[in-house]
Amino acid sequence: MWVTSSELTRYRLAPNPGPMSLDGTNSYVVAARGQSPQSTAVVVVDPGPLEATHLGELAAAGRVELVLLTHHHPDHTEGAAEFHRLTGAPVRAFDPALCIEAPAVVDGEVIEAAGVRIVVLSTPGHTADSISLHVPDDGDGGSVLTGDTILGRGTTVIGYPDGRLGDYLASMRRFEALAHAARKPVTVLPAHGPVLPDLAAIVEAYIAHREERLDQIRDALARLGADAPVGAVTDLVYADVDPSVRRAAEASVSAQLDYLRGWV
Repeated sequence: MWVTSSELTRYRLAPNPGPMSLDGTNSYVVAARGQSPQSTAVVVVDPGPLEATHLGELAAAGRVELVLLTHHHPDHTEGAAEFHRLTGAPVRAFDPALCIEAPAVVDGEVIEAAGVRIVVLSTPGHTADSISLHVPDDGDGGSVLTGDTILGRGTTVIGYPDGRLGDYLASMRRFEALAHAARKPVTVLPAHGPVLPDLAAIVEAYIAHREERLDQIRDALARLGADAPVGAVTDLVYADVDPSVRRAAEASVSAQLDYLRGWV
């Protein structure tokens, strides 16, 4: 089923729900207004898993000019090579290893495809190669496709050591500046969970959540000792965490310890 997510985007939910992917991956189609159904050019963002029906529906959305990947995790990229085979569209990402018949994207690059301007923003933290895609002409305040850097529900896991909390907080500040410059609410188009109406509000909540977690880690270290291992800190700070996401909790604790201890 297709969901209209903004003036210039819609998405199809991939059939890959789970503890980390929530309801599944939102695979987005970006296209200019006013095109005829017979000639609609589109950009596809995060084609998602290698699942034939899902990829077939994405391929049928229009003439695919370009595929963009927000980061390397397989729930976003597994189907990319097959989708390229189906459509012939080049695949671009921050990591050159993910690209097919096209160069890697560059921070600040303005991509013009399918009649739409898309600005590449390097937003590391969840992973080192995470990017977000700003569509400034998408509605009054524009929109930003955030991959897993901002989720529609819950908070993002910092995938330490690939992801780093310092980088993540810097990415939040970059979003904060983008939202301030827009002067009107910027729509958040996450790769998992529902669309969010106001980038500024969600960034404020994300930063507050991270600061609260850091205070909990500081308290845990005060009780357990400055050199307490990750497992012990996780037991204390994430006492009620479901076993299915225990590894994600430990990754988050590792990222926070790395940040607080200033590890290189």
